[in-house]
Amino acid sequence: MDNTVTALAGQIAQLDSVDLAQLERMRHEALTVQAPWKAEYGAYQSGGWWTTSLMNVSGDAADVTIGDCAAKPTELLAQMPATSALLDELGLNYMWVRLARLEANAFLWEHRDYDELDQVERHRLHIPLHTNTSAFLVTGGTKVHMSGGRIWRLTPTYAHGVCNLLGPDRIHLIADVYADDAYRRLARHPSLHPGTAEPLPSANHAVLAERLQAARNIAELGYTEAAERMLLRLFYTYALPEGAAYDLIAELHTSLGDMEAATRWTAAKRRLLVLTA
Repeated sequence: MDNTVTALAGQIAQLDSVDLAQLERMRHEALTVQAPWKAEYGAYQSGGWWTTSLMNVSGDAADVTIGDCAAKPTELLAQMPATSALLDELGLNYMWVRLARLEANAFLWEHRDYDELDQVERHRLHIPLHTNTSAFLVTGGTKVHMSGGRIWRLTPTYAHGVCNLLGPDRIHLIADVYADDAYRRLARHPSLHPGTAEPLPSANHAVLAERLQAARNIAELGYTEAAERMLLRLFYTYALPEGAAYDLIAELHTSLGDMEAATRWTAAKRRLLVLTA
């Protein structure tokens, strides 16, 4: 088995295929439905990441802050019969179901999920509806393009991030589900095809020092946010130690004498990666 695939075992996998005709109907629904897209979880993203709920606790599609619940359909799902039919066919115990749209040149920064939820077994499923090869997930120092036609399982308690470099918009159906017999049947043969995952190159000390100096040059011109984003984007270019991009930003602000900003980014690292120390 490919060493990269072995290293990602448990982090991301393909579970089952989706009928392509049904997938095309779902894609059409996602692209044409009048959805109340919301920009939630601002600390996690660059801007350009939008979600809307198909199943949740309230039945309101604009309610997108996920939590444990016995999910019920929203008014939006009632307008999406092909999507509703697939969710019914899977027969899973849904915690929350969303559409997630990531625009071109948009990023979800390195983070972990689920820490604030009850400690029960749950899983996150992705069904890509509209995507492109410049949209990919990074986890474990490896980038994975989640291609269409499959149900993917992501384990979001591992540090991960997502980007869409060039566009068009990447739209996924994301279902958080509780483990039960229906889920175990779906997940009985997880796989990750060789060639799906691409290891990112390592960044040595000299490369990181060069990038840090480039960021400092930009910050000294007054473009501090651009400098921070330059360093955050290294996560999608190199296989970095966990949280290294946040450490570099804190180091940047320390070198500029802004200890308040350095402390803020150190705290952001702890919060986004769920670190206790």
